Amino acid sequence: MKSDGTPANALPPRDAHKRGLHRTMTLGGAYATRNHTVKHLQDLKGKTVLTETMPFTPREAAAAEEAGIDTLKVKFDPGDPAAAIAIRNAAPHTFMTFCIGLTKIATPAEAVRAGFDAMELGADGIMCQWGPEFIRAVADVGIPVEAHAGLVPRLSTWTGGLRAVGKTVEEAMRVFQQIRSFEEAGAWAVEVEVVPAELLAQISRRTRLVTSSIGAGSGGDIQFMFAEDILGNHAPPYPRHTKQYRNLFKMEQALQAERVGGFRDYIDDVKNGGFPGPEHIVQAPAGLVDQFLAAVDGDQNK
Repeated sequence: MKSDGTPANALPPRDAHKRGLHRTMTLGGAYATRNHTVKHLQDLKGKTVLTETMPFTPREAAAAEEAGIDTLKVKFDPGDPAAAIAIRNAAPHTFMTFCIGLTKIATPAEAVRAGFDAMELGADGIMCQWGPEFIRAVADVGIPVEAHAGLVPRLSTWTGGLRAVGKTVEEAMRVFQQIRSFEEAGAWAVEVEVVPAELLAQISRRTRLVTSSIGAGSGGDIQFMFAEDILGNHAPPYPRHTKQYRNLFKMEQALQAERVGGFRDYIDDVKNGGFPGPEHIVQAPAGLVDQFLAAVDGDQNK
């Protein structure tokens, strides 16, 4: 029991390694077991390609953990953290990065505060679309921070819209220099989005940062794709860099058709007298209604 009367966080079991987990304590002060730590991910750089996804519901998060996805990302709003908390709780053993929206932060001090808030809630690190100044402030206080390079959709007006970045020497150098600036600022990883595959492969060999590839080929250290794309949650057209391994959109359409059909059948059954039937109602005991009417009529005649 803690001094404030709340239950103490249990020490992780010493045999956690038998289940492929590492015992750790979060920056927020809670004991935990994770499939990876920052150090393990750094040590794996260049040796293997890991998998990563961003679930949008607790069920997706739980399924990703059960399937064995290596790392997860989750959208995190410092002012409304409930969704991120639910996803963290649904996948308690998977390394998880909380992604803080660009416009949620206005100063380096706010970045640090939001980073600490994320870590208090169980994040293993944060991701941002900020520049080196903000990244340095967060890294300097010990928060693992992942940056974002290449196509940054929210900043795409500067790179000509939602298009591939790095197809000219000038753009390729700009992406590389941007990644180097993140490295110098103290980031440990960088998500690289929609750059030529061969370019990322070469950049990844020339940076100590763990590179997470989305739409940038297989040359990164981590392969990242949104859960909604993996599961086929939406109707086509799909982003070029995605692949659908299930078609939940089609299944959801079929479910919705079944919902509509069920309601229509219910309406028809009520109107045609088919519901409720004898099996759905309580039968009055013999004589109850006659006694009730006599009592009611007797009261009205007084």
